[in-house]
Amino acid sequence: MIPQRLSIEVTNLCQKGCSFCYNASGTGGSTSWTTASLLDFVLDCQGTGTEAVSFGGGEPLLFKGIFDVLEQTNGYLFRSLTSNGLLLDDPVVYKALLKSEPDKVHVSIHDPENQKEVDQVIWQVKKLDRDGITSGINLLIHQSSLLAARQVAENIHQAGIGPERVIFIPLHGDDSPTPEEVASVAGGQPFQSVSCLQECRIRERFCAVGWDQKVGWCSYTSSRKELPELSAAGLEKALKDLPLTSCETHLPRL
Repeated sequence: MIPQRLSIEVTNLCQKGCSFCYNASGTGGSTSWTTASLLDFVLDCQGTGTEAVSFGGGEPLLFKGIFDVLEQTNGYLFRSLTSNGLLLDDPVVYKALLKSEPDKVHVSIHDPENQKEVDQVIWQVKKLDRDGITSGINLLIHQSSLLAARQVAENIHQAGIGPERVIFIPLHGDDSPTPEEVASVAGGQPFQSVSCLQECRIRERFCAVGWDQKVGWCSYTSSRKELPELSAAGLEKALKDLPLTSCETHLPRL
């Protein structure tokens, strides 16, 4: 069975090179995808049951074919993109993004203690919304900066960006928050987070495909298998009997 939702890392090239990045993205990153192979893979999966695909990285806006892929899959399935926002201030890139008409764009706040980053992402998300692109924020939660994250969540709320547009992403690693600490950032209000916040398990409706064309049941697991062919059939073969190894976090283990 083909998952209904795919997350695809189109590259692990990124301008930021954060030390906590789950796939070690950085300025020396690369990709195994071409525009044609990515487009063919997405459309083949769509033809066999996939309803939504999210493009990430690395920084997906650094993948040269991303706009062609977005444009040529328009109308076939739901297409979202997660960006660090650094290229959204480039007029040429921004114009191309608007032209490609993604169904949704999320911009990430990686460091809630960096007020410049926080203000910039809030401004970018509101600008995308004004320009007709549904937008939101991925707020990375560090255990060591919960108070700062709580203030950022309040700033986002004050900017008129509702909780339905914000996803709390717990940092995976030594500075990972507990589920209770993630919830505390919301101040007792409803919030969105990753599905593994409460339980780490295989969800057959979703899988993640890496920049190296290896597939896993989530973006963080070390249990991955290379696609034997870039097709829906290849994806189905790779997922067969593929285990899920829980990442090293405070989240519940299998």
